[in-house]
Amino acid sequence: EAGVTAKDMILRLLADYGAGGGKGHIVEFAGNAVTALDMEARMTLCNMATEFAAFSGIIAPDAKTFEYLKGRRYAPDPLPDWSDLHSDAGAVFDREITIDAVSIEPMVSWGTSPGQSISLLGTVPDDADVEALNYIGLAAGQAIAGTPIDVAFIGSCTNARLSDLRRAAAILQGKHKADGVLALVVPGSSSVKRAAEAEGLDRIFTDAGFEWRESGCSLCFYAGGESFPPGSRVISSTNRNFEGRQGPGIRTHIASPEVVAASAIAGRIAAP
Repeated sequence: EAGVTAKDMILRLLADYGAGGGKGHIVEFAGNAVTALDMEARMTLCNMATEFAAFSGIIAPDAKTFEYLKGRRYAPDPLPDWSDLHSDAGAVFDREITIDAVSIEPMVSWGTSPGQSISLLGTVPDDADVEALNYIGLAAGQAIAGTPIDVAFIGSCTNARLSDLRRAAAILQGKHKADGVLALVVPGSSSVKRAAEAEGLDRIFTDAGFEWRESGCSLCFYAGGESFPPGSRVISSTNRNFEGRQGPGIRTHIASPEVVAASAIAGRIAAP
C-alpha cells in the first residue's frame, strides 16, 4: 500500500506480538516484502529489533547488499563473497512469525511502548493500559488520526537516513507546516547531512518551516539539556516513546518520516 514503510512493518510486528516478543532470540527478517526493501529500509527493521527485545536482527545479504557496499568507505575491496551467509533451506527455527505484508497500513504508537501501536485508521484499544493512557492523554476507543500535535520531529538512527529525508521532503515539497507546530529535522549522520544538502533537501525542509539541524541523537532522547515545551505532543520518527523519553511529560507518538511530514502539514496526526 502507498505510504507503507519498513517502520510500519516493524511497528505492526510490535503491535501484534508485543515489545517483548523477540526476547531471547535473534530475529531473521525474511520474505518477499523484506527482500523488496532497499538497504536503508532493511536497517530500520534490524535497528528496531531492539524494541522487540531481540538480541539482534539480521537479513541475509543479497545483490542489493553488495551493490550498496561497493565503493563505500571502509568496505573491503574487492568485496568477499558473502552470498552463502543465509539460513539453509529447510532450516528449523525456535519460532516462526508470518505477517501478510499486504495487510500492513501506516502505523503510529498510541501509548508509552513501541508495542502500543495501531493503524493510523484505527482506534485506541478498548483494553488499553490505563497508566499509558493517562500519560499520553488519550482515551480507549479514540481515533488516533486527527489528534492535534505540537511538534514534528524527523531524526534518529532509525529513520533519518538519506532515503528517509528524501521521502519526507517529497511530501513537504511546496507545502508548509501548520501554524503553531514546531518542526525539526536532524539528519542521522554528518555524511547524510552533507548528501541531503547537496541534493537541496535542506531547502525543501526550511521552506516548509522546519528547522534543519546538525546530525546527532539530538531530541531522540532527553539527557537533561534541550527539550520540547512541557506537555508537548510530538509525532516523531524515532524508535522509542517511553515516558519522558523526549523530555519530562513529553508525549511521543512514533511513526514513519512520511507520517511525521504529513502530520506537520496538517497540524494533527495524519496519513501521508
